[in-house]
Amino acid sequence: MTVRKGKSLAISIQEHMAIDVCPGPIRPIRQISAYFPRLSPTSSFSEPLSPSHGAAPANLSPGCTGGHGGVASGTGGGTTSLGTLEFDLLYESATSSLHCTVLKAKGLKPMDFNGLADPYVKLHLLPGACKANKLKTKIVRNTLNPVWNETLTYCGITEEDMYRKTLRVSVCDEDKLTHNEFIGESRVALRRVKPDQTKHFNICLEHPPPLPSPTAMSSALRGISCYLREWETEQQRSLEERGRLLLYRARGGLCVGVKRCAHLAAMDVNGFSDPYVKTYLKPDVHKKSKHKTAVIKKTLNPEFNEEFFYEISFSELATKTLEVTVWDYDLGKSNDFIGGVSLGCHSQGEALQHWIDCLKNKGKKVERWHTLTNELPGSTTQE
Repeated sequence: MTVRKGKSLAISIQEHMAIDVCPGPIRPIRQISAYFPRLSPTSSFSEPLSPSHGAAPANLSPGCTGGHGGVASGTGGGTTSLGTLEFDLLYESATSSLHCTVLKAKGLKPMDFNGLADPYVKLHLLPGACKANKLKTKIVRNTLNPVWNETLTYCGITEEDMYRKTLRVSVCDEDKLTHNEFIGESRVALRRVKPDQTKHFNICLEHPPPLPSPTAMSSALRGISCYLREWETEQQRSLEERGRLLLYRARGGLCVGVKRCAHLAAMDVNGFSDPYVKTYLKPDVHKKSKHKTAVIKKTLNPEFNEEFFYEISFSELATKTLEVTVWDYDLGKSNDFIGGVSLGCHSQGEALQHWIDCLKNKGKKVERWHTLTNELPGSTTQE
């Protein structure tokens, strides 16, 4: 079409829109997911967004390359060897003790700038409070092949614990200026360890178990209200374990020995407690049966080794109940109740069995661990 000079070109609104708005074929609008591609064994970054736009992803190549490199390095980190760890486990049923002898590690992952590490081993019993059952070896400096030959012991481990608990063994690197770094871990079900038999382990360290995926989390959230109702009902029926107490009854009358506690509940803000033990022989008409141990500061595994003697005949003992409570000492305010146990003819389980054994074996020392609970029937939880 030719236009003479001096004359304006008359263009309709339809033609104007066709020229300015639609200069060419309509291209598909990219979705936001195109900029964050999902990696899978069957997908790659070379796949085009559409048949007519095979070269379109080339504009995203710098970002995609970086993302692919990050994912590849993470995947490679999962397969990179973190090292191996050798240790022995021995459960002594007579003393209710679990011994873990940490021997050595080989080929640990370098964590420091010098290509070495300052490794140590931590033990945790799962499930359970972390500080209450954490044990730690010494630190071996500047090595990837440390040798410890160190034995760590858990006291108050019952056969039930051996069946249902898991030992978490983790290797960490100490950093004086920053937080200690995690190297790797392994988890051993204690049911694999037979009583009074040493079992040797030579395991490869692994990364911690991954967190649940968003899909799994959303599925869990859909049932959380129902779970909470079930949990509250269960809490009303069952008692909370607050720790373990080792008691024994010895010669003549009633000699109560408070030896030690293990895995007590933390009652202070520093993650520890200042525990002490009180004993009562009830019914106590004259209120003279109270005995109290010394306070052990800042610990969840105190050792008392104290004895209290009650002068009482055997016939009267059969009608009495021994109540033992563990408290956390607080200066300037009320002491916190940690847990307790009641031994008598009306008790149940291990407490009843211990009381019967004491009555049968007159004059003999009968020693046994007891589980502390957050409630004590027939007694008050006020200091």
